[in-house]
Amino acid sequence: MRKSGVLMAVSSLPGKYGIGCFSKEAYAFVDDLKAAGQSLWQILPLGPTSYGDSPYQSFSTFAGNPYYVDPETLIEKKWLTKKECDSYDWGSDPAAVDYEKIYRARFRLLKKAYKRSDIGSDKGFRSYVKANAYWLPDYALFMALKDAHKGKSWEQWEKPLRFREKSALEQASRKYAEAIEMYEFIQYEFSLEWKQLKKYANKNGIEIVGDIPIYVAFDSADAWAHPELFEFDDDLKPVAVAGCPPDAFSDDGQLWGNPLYRWDVHKKSGYAWWMKRLKACFSLYDVVRIDHFRGFDAYYRIPYPAENARKGRWVKGPGYDLFDTMKKKLGDKQVIAEDLGLLTPSVLRLLKRTGYPGMKVLQFAFCAKDESAYLPQNHIKNCV
Repeated sequence: MRKSGVLMAVSSLPGKYGIGCFSKEAYAFVDDLKAAGQSLWQILPLGPTSYGDSPYQSFSTFAGNPYYVDPETLIEKKWLTKKECDSYDWGSDPAAVDYEKIYRARFRLLKKAYKRSDIGSDKGFRSYVKANAYWLPDYALFMALKDAHKGKSWEQWEKPLRFREKSALEQASRKYAEAIEMYEFIQYEFSLEWKQLKKYANKNGIEIVGDIPIYVAFDSADAWAHPELFEFDDDLKPVAVAGCPPDAFSDDGQLWGNPLYRWDVHKKSGYAWWMKRLKACFSLYDVVRIDHFRGFDAYYRIPYPAENARKGRWVKGPGYDLFDTMKKKLGDKQVIAEDLGLLTPSVLRLLKRTGYPGMKVLQFAFCAKDESAYLPQNHIKNCV
């Protein structure tokens, strides 16, 4: 079945308060898609961004970005006033996001909204916290501790907290109880608003195409809470990190710096963490684009520390076993494989075996010396 749509990051939508969010402008965009005869809205990852403000470097693979919570919705709930929201400097350029100003203002408003919400007595909130117990407490504590450590990475925290000693975690949970509940409140609001927007999109014939990065950030709740799943040494430092080898575009290659997975550990658990991650993604989106698909066939492993990616090597990934497990445990899902980059026969065999459509990017069609598979006349049926 042929479908068409538009890639529009939520952050790139128009917004009164410095950045696009789940506001009336998002609903208007859905209306525009419908009027234009489109059926897909592709977005970038929705996770909370860190210092580089990239959606592919997130503090959590499960959490949502607090910036996307709509201040006007909080005004409607009587938790904020319009005067309060308008009192902050959201930046001078309506066509650009000033992330420093957003960071300073947004969390102050969200904290005010939390304190006025009496959220602890909300049955829906308590049910949400219980249903997301497999990630939310770790994330909320992680963020509270980051605040307490003035934003420092968890590798710079005190040893008992870095190593998640039980007594240290219990003490921190008591000490920062209010901050923890605030971060849980933000995630609850994010969830409510996103579900409402997605429901509206689906009602109008628009499916949401989401995006799942293959790797998590080192400075994330995921890496801190589950170090056993990553290639860390005894001091919880990366042994090796992710990237791409040198090519015609870069003599040094790409040093991404993300921690690598211990795929043997994941396999022994039946890919339990991955199944939770994928299940969470499919609850957010109708279609999921899996980033760096070729990394599941073989990934580029760079010894850490490193100044560039020259000394890396290709290592075999989980291959079809991961996707076979996903199909058995989660059922058939709509997936797009981001199969760009170095495509070996092994990668192509994996793509064919999964049955997922790959991607054809017109821009790449004019870089090839030979007849390119990216030219429209060479597209195959099962592709995006």
